[in-house]
Amino acid sequence: MNLWTGVLPAITTPFNTDLSVDHGTVRSHVRWLVSQGCTGIIPCGSLGEGATLSLEEKAAVMRTCVDAAKVPVIPGIAALSTEEAVRLARAAEEAGCAGLMVLPPYVYSSDWREMKAHISAVLRATKLPCLLYNNPVAYKTDFTPAQLAELAAEHDNAVAVKESSTDARRVTAIRALLGDRLAVGVGVDDCLVEGVDAGARFWVAGLVNAFPAESVRLFELALAGKKQAAFELYRWFLPLLRLDTVTKFIQLIKLVQQEVGWGHERVRGPRLELAGAEREECLRVLREALANRPAL
Repeated sequence: MNLWTGVLPAITTPFNTDLSVDHGTVRSHVRWLVSQGCTGIIPCGSLGEGATLSLEEKAAVMRTCVDAAKVPVIPGIAALSTEEAVRLARAAEEAGCAGLMVLPPYVYSSDWREMKAHISAVLRATKLPCLLYNNPVAYKTDFTPAQLAELAAEHDNAVAVKESSTDARRVTAIRALLGDRLAVGVGVDDCLVEGVDAGARFWVAGLVNAFPAESVRLFELALAGKKQAAFELYRWFLPLLRLDTVTKFIQLIKLVQQEVGWGHERVRGPRLELAGAEREECLRVLREALANRPAL
């Protein structure tokens, strides 16, 4: 089974009115995404508000996804401490997950020696194949191609990288250094076509939570090298995809989901639901997209 192919939604975490996790909606949402052609599910990541979920809540979400998805479940492994990240990795394995997406620690960002020790501890704690997550914009930690090569040389289960630097040249640099040793995926919604053109072979996507059919079709067109058709769909999709690249991406994507009938805009603090001009601008972008939605 190849985990590192196709469109892998980084799912949002739906909440009930008391802000407990709504497992019923998790289950139905995951099944819908899979029915639309998504090839795996990534819960408990940044978009899933992983920083506000307890370890027990994350493990419960993982179990719900594994039960519902019938495709690989690859949860985000991120924590304030290395110890908790290791516990979370072991909980994911116990829950039946197929792989892990390993993030640098929340809050603390330091030098390569410390970051390598953290990531290595998680990799040693599991036999599952692991996706290394490089997102220097969000986490202020940049895993260079050479550093990724170090991890790959020392850990057989470091098998893929989610490249979210927003620079498609990084895809080329990783492949030039490592060949096929690490599968490379795009982790930024509005860099999808450029990343695939450079050699990325999967997409960890955000707006797919509300627009899975369009996301899958865009990926397929990009992968097939159908540049004009991909460009036309990309041009329509870009205003929505760019919602994934700003500080309030969680609130924006959850609002879009709510408006298309898949979820609620509820978020956990310190986040607040969008209000005023921000909310209206998001709704304007969505209305315009829906009014011009292409036939697939």
